[in-house]
Amino acid sequence: MEDTYPMRINRYLALKGYATRRKADELVKANKVFLNGQRAVLGDLVHESDTVEVRGHEPLRERLYFAYHKPEGIVTHGPQGDERDIQQSIKRTDIFPIGRLDKKSRGLIILTNDGRITGPLLDPDTEHEKEYLVTVDKRVTNQFLKHMGRGVNIEGYVTKPAQAKRESENVFSIILTEGKTHQIRRMCAALGYVVRDLKRVRILNIKLGSLKENQLRALKGRELNDFLQTLNLV
Repeated sequence: MEDTYPMRINRYLALKGYATRRKADELVKANKVFLNGQRAVLGDLVHESDTVEVRGHEPLRERLYFAYHKPEGIVTHGPQGDERDIQQSIKRTDIFPIGRLDKKSRGLIILTNDGRITGPLLDPDTEHEKEYLVTVDKRVTNQFLKHMGRGVNIEGYVTKPAQAKRESENVFSIILTEGKTHQIRRMCAALGYVVRDLKRVRILNIKLGSLKENQLRALKGRELNDFLQTLNLV
């Protein structure tokens, strides 16, 4: 969220960590917000030189959001034996992964301390897009792409329609709007293919880009704002 002044009072309060915009409106309606010593009203504009006070309400802790490139061999949650999870790999316990990416796979995971995004991002009914780059053991044919796109029967469940595109001889990209366990590997297996490499490259508008394995990139500005807006959190 960008701090461009002047801005509406609810945006200011959200930016400063007091509440979401909707909750900020409730604080204003409850006469708890003061702008330059006067009770604020809905729609008030805040300039950079203004003084804003929220009485009886402490700001939330700073919310942190990161894109993370999970390497192959690292588990997302619950390491067993000599396994390592993401928090051990990055040596941080103040942020946690949203969702999963299996041990054999690599690529993008969102790390945060904001539990609000878990439900909206992972809810299967929202059909949020996740994009993957997949290397398989043989030539990607038009028939294979057609099957992947229209849905594959994996053990009695037919996957939702997806967008599949050939990238090279044995590499294709696929955009899913659901996340069944080992879904892409199982879809490929059902069509006689074996996955050699699986990398998630996008979640909604957040892209992996050139981020190196086991590295973090802070999400901020328009990228973060668009992400949170899609989840109805701003």
